[in-house]
Amino acid sequence: MQNRTIIDHVNPQINNGRFPIKRVVGESVAVSATIFGDSHDYLRALVEFRKVGADAWQVVEMEEGTNDQWSAAFPVAEQGHYEYRLVAWVDQLKTWYKGFKKKQADGQDMGIELRIGANFLSEKADRVEGDAHAEITRAIQELGNEDGQQAVQYVLSDAFASLLRDHPLRRYETVYDPGLRVKAGRKKERFSSWYELFPRSTSPDVNRTGTFRDVENLLPRIEELGFDVLYMPPVHPIGYRNRKGRNNATTAMEGEPGSPWAIGSKEGGHKSILPELGNIDDYKRLLNKCHEHGMEIALDLAFQCAPDHPYIEEHPEWFIWRPDGSIMYAENPPKKYQDIVPINFETEDWKALWQELLDVTLYWCEAGVRIFRVDNPHTKPYRFWEYIIRETNERFPDVIFLAEAFTRPAIMAELAKRGFQQSYTYFTWRTTAAEMREYLEELTTTELREYMQPNFWPNTPDILAYEMMNANENQFVKRLLLAATLSSSYGLYGPSYEIMENRGNTNGKEEYYDSEKYVARHYDWTYRNRITDTYRTINRIRKDHPALQQTNNIVFTDTNNPNLLSYVKYSDDRSSIIWTIVNFDPHNTQDGYCAVPKQLLGDQGFRVTDLLTGATYWWNANANYVRLDPGYWPAHVFEISK
Repeated sequence: MQNRTIIDHVNPQINNGRFPIKRVVGESVAVSATIFGDSHDYLRALVEFRKVGADAWQVVEMEEGTNDQWSAAFPVAEQGHYEYRLVAWVDQLKTWYKGFKKKQADGQDMGIELRIGANFLSEKADRVEGDAHAEITRAIQELGNEDGQQAVQYVLSDAFASLLRDHPLRRYETVYDPGLRVKAGRKKERFSSWYELFPRSTSPDVNRTGTFRDVENLLPRIEELGFDVLYMPPVHPIGYRNRKGRNNATTAMEGEPGSPWAIGSKEGGHKSILPELGNIDDYKRLLNKCHEHGMEIALDLAFQCAPDHPYIEEHPEWFIWRPDGSIMYAENPPKKYQDIVPINFETEDWKALWQELLDVTLYWCEAGVRIFRVDNPHTKPYRFWEYIIRETNERFPDVIFLAEAFTRPAIMAELAKRGFQQSYTYFTWRTTAAEMREYLEELTTTELREYMQPNFWPNTPDILAYEMMNANENQFVKRLLLAATLSSSYGLYGPSYEIMENRGNTNGKEEYYDSEKYVARHYDWTYRNRITDTYRTINRIRKDHPALQQTNNIVFTDTNNPNLLSYVKYSDDRSSIIWTIVNFDPHNTQDGYCAVPKQLLGDQGFRVTDLLTGATYWWNANANYVRLDPGYWPAHVFEISK
């Protein structure tokens, strides 16, 4: 009841400590709070942090700003979980010290003041041992010096100020500790470049579909293009019952392969491989070959079943049965997905269900998978995902889960809170410079920045956005550059993107005509064009410049043309600064002036080098003119140098 300090408005914290914030190794956690006390006494405040399981707290001093705002930052040096708390108190020793200097300057007698200070120091000396005790004891002796003036000069010295800073008198502390935590992951959680392909479409022979061995042959190409995550749709057996045909036809023609997301048949379920692709040894070989090319494979984790999945016969209690005895298939009225049966997460046998699905996840981890792209996680309970991710990461700390959830904002945020390290976003539908700036500022300046790592996708096999229908080459280049420079993680559905497939389905929805979800294709994988050149160029730039390896370090600058989006990204130490300016008009040259972010670049001129073209310019410290022809490059990606 004797503590006199208040700690309020602590950031960051998610739901009062219910969920951890997220960082990757090497990043820091910036902590802020409103801290104040009664009277005019001197306050001290600390952030204490430690890796979970460690005995001792590490300490970083908080600094006081204006209006009782305090701040500090601490590093996360290792993977794992950290905990942190705030401590504040009225430091009577520093309060005395502040008054001592004022009284001495006023010419007052300091004899009693020296004795008061010595008493405070004695209290501190009684609490410490070793070198600290000896140092404080010597200071007490200095304050008791018979030569009062010499004692006063010692108190006014830098050495004494350092002593008080290093050995605070902590009494009647206020501790803010609701269980604040940090989950620190590996760098790929923050920085990754994804390339998606269907393995059945990788065959060079038009007389057969592709295999894992065919995918192996494409790894040098994908590495050359600069991607470090290869994502393939589900590789499991595809159901035969109610199999969908070309263009989502209700009935498949003979020989049509069906959708990979309709998982399970007599050939096996979620722990099995589609025989046409290969076997588990072939898959493990592909995993290892990917590593040799500096890449990882992302496995599609789709917890749903085809009507002939083995689970249905083995565990009928895990599904919903209609009054006529038929099984309920997936639907989103009026849409029907007859080739897919949803799992009933309200089953009374939910514990066994959860354990089996965890076993599926761990099975693939043991095979070597360290990244999962999770299909439609928002259609399963949030607590289920918290369980799956927690249990998986306890055994395999490097595993990353990407949430494929194009749904309402609160739901996407909740999935990220529950543990998903990366999240799909609304990037696909932000089509103007103003919309894009507003969305990025929401992602990077609100609480979302603490736990939701965005992954920007211009397209997916499910989505051909209206903006990309009948789009020209300039539009494809623009969306690629936006995704790769706005977000530190991005991905795309590759073959379709580089051949600039832009024909929408005739149903008026954001879907591809003749979608690869229902057919096997044959591509000319030797094909190169402006898009593949852009892949290679921008991915190299991303790898060479740390400023593009983070998302939250973005500062937008104003322009006098609404078609131009201007933004600067920087590394923590400011050694890497990238300024990107994008023309949102894919048909016409746009020009205008872009304001300089002086808080980053100061009041002096600087040099900019366009990493796309190699051109170099000298820019002033106020605003600079740009002119972007989308047929040449729809963007500048400038490296800043002083």
